[in-house]
Amino acid sequence: MSDRTKLKRLEKTLLDMGSALVAYSGGVDSTFLLKVAADTLGDRVLAVTASSAIRPGREVAEAEELAAALDVRHIVMATNELDDENFATNPPERCYHCKRSLLSKLLELAREHGLRWVAEGSIEDDTGDYRPGMAAVSELGVRSPLREVGLTKAEVRELSRELGLPTWEKPSSPCLATRIPYGIRITTEALSRVERAEQLLAGLGLRVSRVRVHGDTARIEVPRGDEHVVLAGGNRESIVRGLKAIGFRYVSLDLEGYRTGSMNEPLGEKGQT
Repeated sequence: MSDRTKLKRLEKTLLDMGSALVAYSGGVDSTFLLKVAADTLGDRVLAVTASSAIRPGREVAEAEELAAALDVRHIVMATNELDDENFATNPPERCYHCKRSLLSKLLELAREHGLRWVAEGSIEDDTGDYRPGMAAVSELGVRSPLREVGLTKAEVRELSRELGLPTWEKPSSPCLATRIPYGIRITTEALSRVERAEQLLAGLGLRVSRVRVHGDTARIEVPRGDEHVVLAGGNRESIVRGLKAIGFRYVSLDLEGYRTGSMNEPLGEKGQT
C-alpha cells in the first residue's frame, strides 16, 4: 500500500473519530498527526503538550511555535513524573507508568473539552520495539491513528516533507530519563545535567547526540562518522571542560556510536532511546 493511500485512510479514520485531543510532543510523528487532524477536523482538534523535567525545554518551545503555525488550539500542561515512585525509581517498565499517568490526564481533559478521543502518534515501526508504554495506550482505549493505518517512520517523514512540515527531517528526541540506567533513581538534577550536556553538543553542530549517565561518568554517543566533530580542534577541550563544569567527573566517547536503545541492551531488547 502506498503512503498516499495510507494518508487517505488516515484522513478517513480521523473523520470517523469526529473530534480528538492530540498528545503533541512536537516530534515528527505527532506533528504530522496534528497537521492531518487539523486539516481534517478543523476546530474539533486540541493539541496538548506535556512540560516537565523529563522533556527538554527547547522541545516544548518548538511545539508551541509549531502549533501556532498550524493555527491549532494548544495547551501546555505541566506534569511531574518524579512525584510517582513507580517512575522515579526507574524500573524497566518506567515508561508504562509515565504513559498511563499522562494519558489518564489527557482523557480527563478531553472529556472537559467535549472531545471524543485522545490520539497519540505511535507508528507501525513501534510494534517491534521495547515500548512498555504501548500497554497503557491499549488499556486506556487511546487511539493511535498512524499505527492503525500502517504508516512507518519513513512514510511519515516523506509525507511530512510533501506537506511542508519543518519536522520532516527532525531527529528523534525521547525523554531525558532514557539517558539514565534502569534501577538508578531519576532526579531533577540528573535530568538537568543531561539536558545541559546535550545542548552543549548541539551547539557544536551535532544534530544527534546522547549523553548517557553512569554515575559521575558521561558516555557520549554520536552517529558513526561524527566522531571527528567531538575530537576536532578545540571541541574536545570544550566538551570536557563543559561537562565537568556541569558535574561530571569523567567524559567518554562511546566507540560503538549512537544507537537507539543502548540503555535497553542489558534487557536484551531495543527501544527508541
